[in-house]
Amino acid sequence: MIRTGLSSTIERRLLVNYRVDPHIAAALLPAPLRPHLVRGQAVAGICLLRIGGVRPSWAPAGTGLTSENAAHRISVEWDGPDGVERGVYIPRRDTASRLNAFAGGRIYPGEHGRADFAVREEAGAVRVAFATRDGEVEVDATVEDAGELRDSELFTDLAEASEFFRLGSRGLSPAAGGGHLDVLELSTPAWKVTAGRPRTVRSSFFEDLDRFPPGSAVLDSALVMRGVAARWTQGAPLRVGARTGAGAGAEGGTGAGAAA
Repeated sequence: MIRTGLSSTIERRLLVNYRVDPHIAAALLPAPLRPHLVRGQAVAGICLLRIGGVRPSWAPAGTGLTSENAAHRISVEWDGPDGVERGVYIPRRDTASRLNAFAGGRIYPGEHGRADFAVREEAGAVRVAFATRDGEVEVDATVEDAGELRDSELFTDLAEASEFFRLGSRGLSPAAGGGHLDVLELSTPAWKVTAGRPRTVRSSFFEDLDRFPPGSAVLDSALVMRGVAARWTQGAPLRVGARTGAGAGAEGGTGAGAAA
């Protein structure tokens, strides 16, 4: 694994957010993770990321690769040695890049599946669609730029949403062989998101009624990030165990809802 970190530029990042029944979300998480609740709801979603200039941190700027990527995420917390810790559980990552698919889980944390992407950017809006090569997931999302974050039942305004996701910057994903989660942390000196408005969103992951019964996962909001320098570093793997019940851990979430 690359332990010195990877440098990059987030050329475009869409965070499409769902509010989810906390007991349903908890059933999807390995112990010791539990949903991070906001106003009594779990927060999940899709990160649609075009990242450029990906290179080892010691390599010069202007080098590196560009790729389209996606991650399905659930915001989580867990009890660490120094108190409650935060991040996002990523049950699957997908990429258009053959190199990312090879390197994920080998050279840097996080296994990636292969997917075919279609992207259309126009003034004030971007559409990202992808289908995974294994046939498991299809997503088609169009997000418009918006001056304000409106109609969200999770976040009162853009500042609250921005801070929530800034503090949950560690991605935890299943590692080969089980038993632990790979940890990849995003850091940037220039964190900035803007408000988006979901025009249309389809996701076979969140529309799977076996995974999310009717009404348990509702589209809530979208955020947009563009042109942000970012560094990705490997964290210590987190040991996991079996979830002992469908709703285990849901009541333990404190999260931004208690503070906001």
